[in-house]
Amino acid sequence: MNVARGKRRGAVVTATVAAVCATLLASGCESGAAAGAGGGEQRAAAPAKPKPVRPAWNPRPASIASLGDSITRGFDACSMLKDCPEASWATGTSVDSLARRLLASPGTSSWNHARTGARMADLPEQMRAAVAEKPQLVTVLVGANDACRKNVDDMTTVDDFRADFEKSLKELRTALPKSQVYVAGVPDLRRLWAEGRKSLIGPEIWKLGSVCPSMLADAASDDAVAEARRVRVEQRVLEYNTVLKSVCARDGLCRFDASVHGYDFTGQALSKWDWFHPSKQGQGELAALAYRTITAAEPPAV
Repeated sequence: MNVARGKRRGAVVTATVAAVCATLLASGCESGAAAGAGGGEQRAAAPAKPKPVRPAWNPRPASIASLGDSITRGFDACSMLKDCPEASWATGTSVDSLARRLLASPGTSSWNHARTGARMADLPEQMRAAVAEKPQLVTVLVGANDACRKNVDDMTTVDDFRADFEKSLKELRTALPKSQVYVAGVPDLRRLWAEGRKSLIGPEIWKLGSVCPSMLADAASDDAVAEARRVRVEQRVLEYNTVLKSVCARDGLCRFDASVHGYDFTGQALSKWDWFHPSKQGQGELAALAYRTITAAEPPAV
C-alpha cells in the first residue's frame, strides 16, 4: 500500500516537473547547455528611435525681413560709394529681387535691416529689429566684412562668429518660432579678387585700401607673402561657411545656401565703381539663387 502510494506520488512530481519545463521552454527560456551552445542569453532588439519630423517649409512666405551688410544694401550698385537698397537682391524694387519674385506687395511686406560695413557681431541687433516686423521669412547674408579687415590678424575668430550667429537665431526663435530663415554662404572673396584683377580699373581702386584690404591689397602681386595672406582669408571664409551650415542644420526652419559662395561672378556682375560688390546684374543673380533655394521642395544638398 505504501509502495503504491509512493509510486503515485513520484508520478505526480514527475508530471509537475515536466509541466514546468514545458512552460519555461514555451516562454523562450533555455537550459544551461543550450545557453552555453548559443553563446549566452538572447535579448530582444531595442525598438528603433523614430526620426525627428522637420517642420513643414513654406515655399511662398508672405513677408520678408532681410539682414546683412553692404551686399544686401546694394552698395555701389547704382552710384559710387552709396547704398542703393532699391537694387538689393533681397528687397529691391528696381531689380527682380527675391521680394518681387515672392511677394504680392513687396513695398509693404519686406524690410531691409542690413547695414553697410556690418559684421556678424551686428546680426543680433538686426535680428531684433526684424522680429518687430513679424516676417514669415528672414534672409541673412553676412560675414564678408568679418574676413575683409585691414590685417588678417583682425579677422573675426570662428568662435566669436559662431556665438553671434547662434545668438541671432535664438533671438528669432524666442520671439517667432515659426518664421523661416534663409542663410546665404559668405561669397568667395578670392574668386572676386581673381575676377576683378582682370580689369584695368579694379586694382587701381583697390590700392586706396577701402575695399577688403585683407584680400585685395597688392592685387597684382603673386609673391609668396601675398599668396599666403589670401590663403588665410580664403580659409577663414570656408570656416565661417562651415559654422553657418552646421548651426542652420540644427534649426528645422533654416536653409543654408552654399551656392552663393560657389557662384562664379563675371565682370558684368561686379560693380563698375569698385569691382567687388555686385552690380545690378549681380544682385539679380543673387536673387535667383535665393529664390531657387527658398522655393525648392527639399533643402539643397550641401
